[in-house]
Amino acid sequence: MKRALSVLLLSALFITASGQPLTEKQIDRLVKRAMKEFCIPGIAVAVIKDDAAVHMKGYGVRSIATRQKTDEHTLFAIASNTKAFTVAALGILIDEGKITWETKVIEVIPGFRLYNSYVTEDFKIKDLLSHRSGMGQGAGDLMSWPDSAMFTASEIIHNLRYLKQTSSFRTKYDYDNLLYIVAGEVVARISGMSWEEFVESRIMEPLGMDGSSASFKRIKDRTNIIDAHVPLDGKLQVVAKQEGKIHNSVGGIYSNINDLGKWVMLQMNNGRYGLKLEKQIFSEAVHREMWTPQTVRPVSGDTPYRTSFATYGLGWHLTDINGHLQVYHTGSHAGIETRVTMLPELRLGIIVLTNQQESGAHLAVTNAIMDGYLGISGNDWVGKMKERMLKDKAEAKEITDRVWATVEAKRKETTSGIDTLAFSGTYTDAWFGDVVISEENGKLRFRALKSPKLRGEMFHYTANTFIIKWDDRSMDADAFAVFSRDREGKPSAITMEAVSPLTDFSYDFHDLYLKRTDTDK
Repeated sequence: MKRALSVLLLSALFITASGQPLTEKQIDRLVKRAMKEFCIPGIAVAVIKDDAAVHMKGYGVRSIATRQKTDEHTLFAIASNTKAFTVAALGILIDEGKITWETKVIEVIPGFRLYNSYVTEDFKIKDLLSHRSGMGQGAGDLMSWPDSAMFTASEIIHNLRYLKQTSSFRTKYDYDNLLYIVAGEVVARISGMSWEEFVESRIMEPLGMDGSSASFKRIKDRTNIIDAHVPLDGKLQVVAKQEGKIHNSVGGIYSNINDLGKWVMLQMNNGRYGLKLEKQIFSEAVHREMWTPQTVRPVSGDTPYRTSFATYGLGWHLTDINGHLQVYHTGSHAGIETRVTMLPELRLGIIVLTNQQESGAHLAVTNAIMDGYLGISGNDWVGKMKERMLKDKAEAKEITDRVWATVEAKRKETTSGIDTLAFSGTYTDAWFGDVVISEENGKLRFRALKSPKLRGEMFHYTANTFIIKWDDRSMDADAFAVFSRDREGKPSAITMEAVSPLTDFSYDFHDLYLKRTDTDK
């Protein structure tokens, strides 16, 4: 009897150690808890195992305004998960012999220039996709972010030459968006059709991704689409959906978990699809290069997993999780967060799309599902990510509260000694263009001419420093504006920096150097 009991105990331990995938009801409870803890109106989750969808379900509502239900066909902006589609488009052209990964960008786009000439001369297609250009994280993103920015693709490509290197070429990982705009232009010039047309006709249509579109503008049926939501003053607020306009090769695709399940299966089958994998989008050689490490990234110590390396391939993050290769990417727009994760050795894919911008939710759901297949128990991922979110927000609030307390103290002073009118004028940055500082109704105002959302009131902080409070309060991006003066004491230039440490890096104010151009005033 004792021996039989011991065998049963050992069997139970083996089952626990080897892992049991979460049941449908367990995933339901997990997602609903994540929605509650992170205040997410709607989430869509798909689990792909061995070329089959073992879970595919929408939760909650598409919008707090309409209260319509989320389902497996609900469209979300997938944001930077678009990047892998851009890589795949280039891979198709490589298979056709029209370019190679080693083709130099200036051979396709002669006007392409970066800050250092030697970098320009040796910059290859592969370099566009692997975040190792030497430019800083998110450099120049204000030309496409927020979504109202009015720069054309040609202007962005031209203005890349003004963004200074912050590290040596091919030595450091710094996430970049603008070079994927260049990659989209390469697709267009080589193929003779727009990036959007190419992705839809050469990738989406063959796979049967019938609900998906390469841009918001190209969506044929908008009856089942999310609204984007941002927390503002403790309440959710619907914000305008990201339209992408002409920068879609960076993050413009709209899709759903049903269609993305087909995309994940294509990836895990090395570019093949169909009932017997008899059809092919791109070759195994091209796919191998996508999942080959290109740029080394720091290994995070803040994880219970055993992880030895972290790299970026082409359009995908690559790392190891307890001895298994993990391939993943995330996507962020104002009011949405997405995550696509694959463990190819387990034939496992997990897709999580959310219509709120708290990133902890998609990571918690993904990791909890993944743990079941890895045989890991005891990780309360929702609790862990909620604790991290609260800690980050508390630290950010302490900083911003202190800044605004200083502003309020200055406001109450009867004489600040600051002649605000003296700061009025036009200031120009080489890549961002003109900013107008003007006095309106006794208040100093900031207005970026080519980015209409970047408008707001300026509050005196200390000495020559002001705080810009953006009119659009859904942007958590208030910024310092530090004026320098010429030898006669006249304000002559502005540098900027985000106030909150939680401000998205795409608000790259720190890369601006706005020099006064109305020197006659």
